[in-house]
Amino acid sequence: MSDTSKVSKADAGTKGQQSTVAPADDPTAAPVSVVDPRLLVREEGLKGYWTEFTRKVKGGELGSLPVVIGLIVIWAIFQFKNDRFLSADNLSNISYYMSATGMIAIGLVFVLLLGEIDLSVGSVSGLASTLFAVWVVQHGMNAWLALLLAILIGIAVGALQGWFFAKIGVPAFVVTLAGLLGWNGLMLWLLGSSGTINIPSDSGPIHLLGQNSFFMDQAIIGGYLLAGLAVVLTLVGNFGEQRRRKAAGVPFRPTGEILVRVGALAVASFVAAAVLNNANGVSNSLVIFLAALVIVDFVLRRTTYGRKVFAVGGGIEAARRAGINVPMVRITVFAISGGFAAIGGMFFAGQTASATLSAGAGNTLMLAIAAAVIGGTSLFGGRGSVWSALLGMLVIQSITTGLDLLNMNASIQYMITGGVLLGAVVIDSVSRKSQKAAGRG
Repeated sequence: MSDTSKVSKADAGTKGQQSTVAPADDPTAAPVSVVDPRLLVREEGLKGYWTEFTRKVKGGELGSLPVVIGLIVIWAIFQFKNDRFLSADNLSNISYYMSATGMIAIGLVFVLLLGEIDLSVGSVSGLASTLFAVWVVQHGMNAWLALLLAILIGIAVGALQGWFFAKIGVPAFVVTLAGLLGWNGLMLWLLGSSGTINIPSDSGPIHLLGQNSFFMDQAIIGGYLLAGLAVVLTLVGNFGEQRRRKAAGVPFRPTGEILVRVGALAVASFVAAAVLNNANGVSNSLVIFLAALVIVDFVLRRTTYGRKVFAVGGGIEAARRAGINVPMVRITVFAISGGFAAIGGMFFAGQTASATLSAGAGNTLMLAIAAAVIGGTSLFGGRGSVWSALLGMLVIQSITTGLDLLNMNASIQYMITGGVLLGAVVIDSVSRKSQKAAGRG
């Protein structure tokens, strides 16, 4: 909502959380009633849920609904075409192979929240895996130390690019395009004429991220333990928020709603664990990917730094007037993007036990960007969630795996993924227009 929007209080008493808002760019427009959804649900019960849902849809606040519907449709089509698609083994492959590009997409979410782009993440991921291979294979460095240094190099590269953008004023598109070319050239030079450096599969990080490495060494309890942990943490977090909101005297989520939400999560989590256990178990790559999502989601939603990122993405001038160090936020965001690109590169190295010319090349960059956008992060900045990296990668990897099962050419995959990406951007654009029309843009 713009700082110049006109807000007038409505009724008092139980309606004290309701206000009317007139869009700043159209003061003659009819005011829009805004009600805290927690208060609405408390007063209207089940009817309140439907009222809030329809209000969000009319206002363009679609959230992850389009991508969830799209994922269901994609899975239904591929299952109809090949009944092996929803088998435990195939779903296990999807969960494993989406993690590498998904890690890169997490970093890109930060950049997209600023309304910017980082074209260098593919090259940075390839450079990180190459540096790791050179240090471990050619110089005998400890594998874990090499991993740490590779990630630090990725962070430094991202910070350098962010400095050129934030301090010098070079457009992010240009500086990261230069990075795409420059870091890719450095990777090629390090790999030499062979173009490949094979890494011993028993090297610490490579073994950890390998295709045959699973949480708790394939113990069936592993998947269920993770599912139970997710449910407990969610339950504790929700009740903690409810207690804080009660103490502050503001609307809070009813206990019944919390139990329903956590119950739905429990069903989804334990079903997923059961499916993956029917294959080989939960891969270490997926566990690390999900852990990264939880940590980064906490940073973005629960910390001052996360609020600053959203503030800068929502409006640079307003963020400056609020006392936010905009250049520092920009530099750190690009550093985070570089760090996650390096981690994604290590995931790729774990999948192939090597550093190759194809590492981070090809369509890696485009798929990482597509994952974040398809999952619901806006290209226009200021709106999104790191969970979009998970949802987007589920869509993309499902398309890739499904087409492989149907023996279709990669060209079909590119065309379908491109169409899905365009659809996601169209939905985002239409949603923004709807929000502006409703006085929320």
